[in-house]
Amino acid sequence: MRTQSSSLATAAGAAGLQDTALHKAPQDTSQETYQEADLAAEFGLAALLRRHGLRPTRQRIALANLLFQPGGRHLSAEVLHDDAKQAGIQVSQATIYNTLNQFTEAGLLREVVVDPTRAYFDTTTTPHHHYFFEDSGHLEDVPDGLIPHIPTPPAPEGCKVTQVEVVVRVRRVEER
Repeated sequence: MRTQSSSLATAAGAAGLQDTALHKAPQDTSQETYQEADLAAEFGLAALLRRHGLRPTRQRIALANLLFQPGGRHLSAEVLHDDAKQAGIQVSQATIYNTLNQFTEAGLLREVVVDPTRAYFDTTTTPHHHYFFEDSGHLEDVPDGLIPHIPTPPAPEGCKVTQVEVVVRVRRVEER
C-alpha cells in the first residue's frame, strides 16, 4: 500500500533526496539573497531535475516546488497556473504546459486523461487507478487492492503496451 507521501518519495527517492528538501514554499525569484533552508530546497529540486535529464531553471524549480507536495497531487495545467500566480511566480500558461509535458516525459509526473478535453497530472508515478468525480472534476487515487489485477491483452502487431489504467467515473448521489 502506498504511503501518503509516495509521490514525493518516488520523485525524491529517484534523486536520493530527503523529503524536507522538496517542501519549501516558492521563493520570490527576483531576489538574489536566500536563507540556508531556501538554498537547500532549491538545490534538492535542482538535483532531482538534473537526475531526470532536465536543466534546473528557476521556473522549473519554482513549479516543481508547487507540484511535489506531501501526499501527492492531481492537478490540471490551469490549477498549477493559478497556484503559481498565488505564489507570486510569473509564468505563462504556455510555460506551464511545456513544463508539465517535460516533467511527464522525464518520468516525474504521470498524465491522466479523463476525457478528450481534460487531463490531469499526477505526482504519483507508480501504477495505480483513479476515481474521477464527474460532478466536481475531482480526481483521486483508488486505494490499492480494490481493483483486481487485469491481464494485459497482447498489443497489436508492431506495438507495445505502455500502460494499463482504469479511471472509475463516479457521481455523488443525492441523499433522500
